[in-house]
Amino acid sequence: MKWMCRLAVLVLVVLTTGESRATEVDYARDIKPIFTEHCYKCHGPDKQTHSLRLDQRAFVLAGGDSGDPAVLPGKPNASHLIQLVTSTDPKQRMPRKAAPLSDRQIELLKQWIASGAPMPGDDTMQYKRTTDEWSFSALTHPKPPRVDAELNNPIDAFVVAKLNDKSLSLSPQADRRVLIRRLYLVMLGLPPTPEQVDAFVADPSPNAYEKLVDQTLASPRYGERWAQHWLDVVRYADTHGFEMNQPRNDAFAYRDWVIKALNEDMPYDRFVFDQLAGDSVGVDAATGFLVAGPWDQVKGADPKLRIQQRANELHDIVSVTGESLLGLTVGCARCHNHKFDPILQKDYYSIKAVFEGVQHGSRPIQLPEAERERRQRLSKQVDQQIASVEREIDMNGGNDGEINARRNVDRFEPIVADTVRFTIFVTNNGAQPCLDELEVFSCPPADGAPKNVALAGAGAKATASSLLPGYKIHQVEHLNDGLLGNEHSWIANEAGAGWAQIELPNPVLIDRVVWGRDREGRYEDRIPTSYAIEVAGPDGQWRTVASSPDRKPGRFMVDVTPEQAERIKQLRDRKKQLQQRLDKLNQRATVYAGRFEQPKPTHRLYRGDPMAEREIVAPDVISLLGSLNLPPDAPEQQRRIDFAKWVIDPANPLTARVMVNRIWQHHFGAGLVNTPSDFGRNGSPPSHPRLLDWLAGEFIRSGWSIKHMHRLILTSRTFQQLTKPDDKALAVDRGARLLWRYPSRRLEAEAIRDSMLSVAGVLDLSAGGPGFSLFKPNENYVRVYEPKTQWGPGEFRRMVYAKKVRMEGGPVFGAFDCPDAGQSQPKRPRSTTAIQALNLFNSTFTMTVAQRLADRIVAEAGNSTEARIDYAFRLVDTRQPTAEERRIARQLVADQGLPALARVLLNTNEFLFIP
Repeated sequence: MKWMCRLAVLVLVVLTTGESRATEVDYARDIKPIFTEHCYKCHGPDKQTHSLRLDQRAFVLAGGDSGDPAVLPGKPNASHLIQLVTSTDPKQRMPRKAAPLSDRQIELLKQWIASGAPMPGDDTMQYKRTTDEWSFSALTHPKPPRVDAELNNPIDAFVVAKLNDKSLSLSPQADRRVLIRRLYLVMLGLPPTPEQVDAFVADPSPNAYEKLVDQTLASPRYGERWAQHWLDVVRYADTHGFEMNQPRNDAFAYRDWVIKALNEDMPYDRFVFDQLAGDSVGVDAATGFLVAGPWDQVKGADPKLRIQQRANELHDIVSVTGESLLGLTVGCARCHNHKFDPILQKDYYSIKAVFEGVQHGSRPIQLPEAERERRQRLSKQVDQQIASVEREIDMNGGNDGEINARRNVDRFEPIVADTVRFTIFVTNNGAQPCLDELEVFSCPPADGAPKNVALAGAGAKATASSLLPGYKIHQVEHLNDGLLGNEHSWIANEAGAGWAQIELPNPVLIDRVVWGRDREGRYEDRIPTSYAIEVAGPDGQWRTVASSPDRKPGRFMVDVTPEQAERIKQLRDRKKQLQQRLDKLNQRATVYAGRFEQPKPTHRLYRGDPMAEREIVAPDVISLLGSLNLPPDAPEQQRRIDFAKWVIDPANPLTARVMVNRIWQHHFGAGLVNTPSDFGRNGSPPSHPRLLDWLAGEFIRSGWSIKHMHRLILTSRTFQQLTKPDDKALAVDRGARLLWRYPSRRLEAEAIRDSMLSVAGVLDLSAGGPGFSLFKPNENYVRVYEPKTQWGPGEFRRMVYAKKVRMEGGPVFGAFDCPDAGQSQPKRPRSTTAIQALNLFNSTFTMTVAQRLADRIVAEAGNSTEARIDYAFRLVDTRQPTAEERRIARQLVADQGLPALARVLLNTNEFLFIP
């Protein structure tokens, strides 16, 4: 019997080789030599930051650049280390610079992992990346150096100290004509008028320049100018992009919010918070930041493709958030740990979890109370006017019964209703019926307006007989969401039939139902032409209160006099106008600022593949810089609130540095860090690190005031220098990175266009609201944007108010390095091409503006050719012409006319460049 027991034990050992033999493996004897001999040949044992360390348990459990743990204790075949050493792909197999491990060595590794991977260190030790990158270190708050008693601005002290190290000095101060032009172009994007130049030049007060700075910062043109810089960074556009590139007609509210915030000097910490979580404080438009990028609205039929599309949407949000607010290329950690910066792949997915509940789309915007009251008052008046028109139609023998796609009203005797049902029997084209919005109105009190009691926001619930599958824009909840248009409608899944029902929160006395197929009037198919409206009261009994036969189309043409028929026609036209006005008043204002929903769990994805889910990650921040300590199922809004608070925490070393660098960049043409959205190892180091830290600290101390930083920079001697080159300085610092002179540069496309319109006297300074288009009208399903070739007052607003078409540069000025909003553009390139010269000299836009400028000169300068030439130079270049310029201009006007001179001046470097 003993030998049988021994045999059974032996068989058991053979059948359980993985578990029992694994206990015989010793780390020091069997495993460490493998790591020492082979794995360190790839990485080296001391590369903590960007490689896989295998000498401490914490590092093994954390893993390397792939983001996967090197080993999963007890699971050898699932462990990344085993997958690497057994791979047949030479690009993946480890070790890469040595012969493959032997079968015996691989078996030892498997046994060791199966036994729990015992080795030095313990599970409580947390692996955390370390870094010596300057941007991750705390602000140093340096004191300005003492270099010159006459320099009162700390900025100058830091700049001069750097110059002294190279035996250089600041250039002389520019004269007042140059200063005012520089100031206006940098801060307002518009040139000063001759009157403004003369007033500044003649101002005898010692603080004349400081007063001028304050005036420019108080101008509403400032917000328009500087908003463009921010919109470049956040890749704002008024279309979706991709192949359809359809418009976002309500995106402009975000653009207007940015302009208003800058003009009001909203503290930057609040500016950031509102863009990340403004919905939590009633600032709806601000979260347009999150969804300002491109969106692929055509979803693939393949579920895997849709998952990939969603992953790409969130990647865009994560990447732009990291670049714009933190100056970090967080998106580079999507597939693996960041190759250069201390950002783990897990960090990427933790930030993705913060935004997992953000969906592209529009949502209602909260109107100010005064505006709501105004709309209610006007709505009541218009409704009364419509009722009066309808009564007069009846009195004249008419019945306004024609069904239309936009808006139809079915009135009936007042009745108490719990539920209202709209049943469709036939549609105009036999297709599944569509309803845009189903409104049920209570009887108006004597001193009030009728109220739509069917809104979901008021507690009403919509149901339907069926739903056409596969279309997010056609949903049952769109029946009463208060949003109008085909993109917020319901379509049944029954050919020519179906029903929609509104269950009211409480019984209410009603007297009409208003409905339409498409309130925007773009679609005229699927219109119900045979229907019935039923009401169920508190007794539960259904009663038909209106139906399509009651409308009696065409009856108004029977037994009426010609005078009555004409009057009815006029009344119907009047009613149509009133209904359109009422629709506009009652339409809930929306903004393309995202929709939010509680998200599903977020997984880390192996190599960024949405089909290769790994562990669940909680919403969090870059682990090197802290933690939100939120659970994986934290409420959606709370994730963004806590993330925003972490971003704007004064202890965060990145936020203030990144923003003051952007401010500096647009004063001098380049930031102290020349890669404004990459403060990592792959970016440029700061040219003046101590100045950058002092500015960041001052920014926080000022209460995050952007205008305070402007004022500091603008009043510095560094900003007020001449641009004149110096041979000695050029030999040392050709690019003027040390700021021994003011760096002149060409204006951006928007400032060139706006300045041309301004000097011509035709610039329309209307602010806010829907933008104007630079392209011909186009209603194609797949939009094709053809540039306009004729220009008039409708296109003469500032270019920041032009509808930004994604992936299109725009006519004429798109050639001047305009970003296409396909991705973030923190720094525009400055190219010089033949097409720029041709566009600016020969385009119909330039021809039109040159003629308007010539007309202005004639009207304001009198009949003298000399006076007209002088005035042209004063308008365009803010100075008088030289004698030689006057002679050449006189000959040009005599040969080609005044518009030719205007066109020449608009093409000079003096007009196109910041002096």
